[in-house]
Amino acid sequence: PALPHFSDFTEMMRALGYPRLISMENFHTPNFMLVSEVLLWLVKRYEPQSDIPGDVETEQDRVFFIKAVAQFMATKAHIKLNTKKLYQADGYAVKELLKVTSVLYGAMNTQGGERADLPEEDSSKFKFDLGSKIADLKAARQLASEITSKGAVLYDLLGKEVELREARTESIARPLEINEAEKVMKIAINSVLEEVQKTKDMLNNVALDEANLEAKIEKRKLELERSQKRLQTLQSVR
Repeated sequence: PALPHFSDFTEMMRALGYPRLISMENFHTPNFMLVSEVLLWLVKRYEPQSDIPGDVETEQDRVFFIKAVAQFMATKAHIKLNTKKLYQADGYAVKELLKVTSVLYGAMNTQGGERADLPEEDSSKFKFDLGSKIADLKAARQLASEITSKGAVLYDLLGKEVELREARTESIARPLEINEAEKVMKIAINSVLEEVQKTKDMLNNVALDEANLEAKIEKRKLELERSQKRLQTLQSVR
């Protein structure tokens, strides 16, 4: 059957309680912000607790949003939406929106009320949880950012390859001088020996400090014993 006319869409949205006035002028050119706003409003109208994210700033966000809404409508309302037409966000998108508004509007009229309280499907059968997908999307964004950053660093390094290749080739071609190598090794060995000596000195200082502390402790013990004896003498005199 043919879909309702655009005027029917505006009338249905008004009857369903959409807060803004919609006209055909809004869709003469692609208007993704309005289409996403209407889609999210319709989803909330169908299920207020829906957790579909409304972030549509980037192209990746928009693709994820359209797919999420289409999956939601397919599982919850058994409405098959054309994601490509929705993404176009023009008059063709309105025809897809009409599929949803027609169901909501029909349910509202059937119940004779001003709200379309649609029946819940079996939650175990039609559970729609985007939590893991949102986490995957955030992880993908993070990875994309890291790839871009690392790609820029790699590009800079590759740009230095011509200069580095010449230096590397020159170093490889240079004959190994035993005397120079021996000199470098001696410097390295001396440096290690200096570090070892510093460590030994630190250990000796620790041992000396420990001995001093033990002597002070012993001295305090003797002073304490003398004080206790004097106290006992004073107490016996009293």
